[in-house]
Amino acid sequence: MRLPLLLTALLLVILGNSAFAQEITHSFLACGEKTYIMGADGKVSWTYPAATRDGYVLDDGTIILTLSQSKRNGGSVVSIAPDGQETLIWQGTQSEVNSAQPTADGTFVITEAGDNPRLLEVSATGKVIVEFPLACQKKNHHMQTRMARKLQDGTYLAPHLLDFADYHYARDGQLLDKLDTTAPNDPDHRIHTWPFTAIRHGEDHTLVCCTHGNRVVDFDADGKIVWTLTNDDLPGNWLQDPCGGQVLPNGNIVITSYAAGRADPTAPKMFEVTPDKKVVWKYADGQKVGIHHFQIITTNGTRLAGPSLK
Repeated sequence: MRLPLLLTALLLVILGNSAFAQEITHSFLACGEKTYIMGADGKVSWTYPAATRDGYVLDDGTIILTLSQSKRNGGSVVSIAPDGQETLIWQGTQSEVNSAQPTADGTFVITEAGDNPRLLEVSATGKVIVEFPLACQKKNHHMQTRMARKLQDGTYLAPHLLDFADYHYARDGQLLDKLDTTAPNDPDHRIHTWPFTAIRHGEDHTLVCCTHGNRVVDFDADGKIVWTLTNDDLPGNWLQDPCGGQVLPNGNIVITSYAAGRADPTAPKMFEVTPDKKVVWKYADGQKVGIHHFQIITTNGTRLAGPSLK
């Protein structure tokens, strides 16, 4: 039976539009009280039996994890080969180890919190290559720092929560400048805009997720906030202690809300927004356990190219 010409044309339009409106899928590594890799099909493909704070999946399948502090130690950094063999890279010496970024040189940028907060860059065997003290407050160890990252020019960004700023350090530890994350009209820090991430991207922009203040801001190269995301921009109160973030190659931003799910199990733990703040992907699992940080590994089945901006 032949379809009428008009109906045939209509079907072609519908099918054509659906081809261009492909639903976004991601696979990702989740770090937090539970550590796992979630496949694009919504099924967990890998788990690790310990809580973590930061993590990376390298191109060869090796997984780098920053383990949370426990009764036995103040945290550590481990490497897990594709065959499952685990190697200790760094054993924490103070209260907490909060991040471990793999660099293009095969080293790892690590921060320790404690009486003497410090940043280290170490080799794969734990040899210290760079070490300097962090210029943050020392009273509250847990609120000293989070996701420190080495930049392409060899300098470092480190967010200092109770100092309400992201600090920019030279290789010798000299403080070059800092980005103030204090919310507008909040000089007394009542909103608690604690910076958790500092993601350098684009033309020297820096994206910062601010926990408790429930804001995500983007600074331009001159240190001016040029983009802000709050719950007023979203379908609901989805920014609930936004911790980790990642800037994708297409410019979209993925954010995790660590407290999402505690009060409302339907609230997304992670979601993706475009630069014009349109939500294009979200993830919710109905559990109260939050995601501290993450790494988007693939999008629509394709591995993301280049270093992860997270």
